[in-house]
Amino acid sequence: MRTRDLDKERSEASHSLLDFMKLYNENLPIAFPRVSAALLGEFRTAHSTLFKSDNVWSLDLHRKKVMDWLRSRPV
Repeated sequence: MRTRDLDKERSEASHSLLDFMKLYNENLPIAFPRVSAALLGEFRTAHSTLFKSDNVWSLDLHRKKVMDWLRSRPV
């Protein structure tokens, strides 16, 4: 019998913007920029095709893309 993979379940689960922001910033290395609700709103506007329904985020789909987007964004 296989045990549940809680990290995988958390990664694939749907989250609100605020929950995603909290999970994204949790345990993030110091070298990585943190996100805010405003930055996530900007990301959502720039990458609207990643969102099938309003305000649904997942670590699995969005976290790496947000990291890449933050690094490529002009400061």
